[in-house]
Amino acid sequence: MNIIIREIKDDDFEILAVKDFLYDQIKKEYGIGPMPEFHYDIDGLKEYYVLPKRNTLFITLDDDNIVATAAVRGYDKDYEFFKDIYSKDDTASIWRLMVDEEYRRNGLARILIESIENFARNEGYKRIYLNTHRYLEAAIPFWKSIGYEITVEEDDYDETTHMIKNLV
Repeated sequence: MNIIIREIKDDDFEILAVKDFLYDQIKKEYGIGPMPEFHYDIDGLKEYYVLPKRNTLFITLDDDNIVATAAVRGYDKDYEFFKDIYSKDDTASIWRLMVDEEYRRNGLARILIESIENFARNEGYKRIYLNTHRYLEAAIPFWKSIGYEITVEEDDYDETTHMIKNLV
């Protein structure tokens, strides 16, 4: 393996390759294709992660093949239970952590999250928010192992668990 982790470039060919990787991973993991209501940030990858100064998307390459991604952007959700607690000014949020199944259990997710946390600190964020799903067997133990704490567990159809980590 010849692994490199770096931020995505403002390059149309690379952006298209990242979109293809993400949609392929979503198909493998969730059994669904592109859904604009859930994947708007992938369709607008450049506008969400490349152009805004305080947002980015990290890619992991093995030679020239994308094998993992993780993105960070200012918190922009509208959950009522976090109203007036999190804002895009002080809270980052993690998106699109995807590791190809052939590359799992090699520490890539941890390294990607370290990259995101360092980026978020450098951009002045005080905390990082994420949500995951209880039906993803390894997700919650992974996030807890690197310091994220559960704030809210919903009993919705998606078994959503909200988590936070303070950076300061």
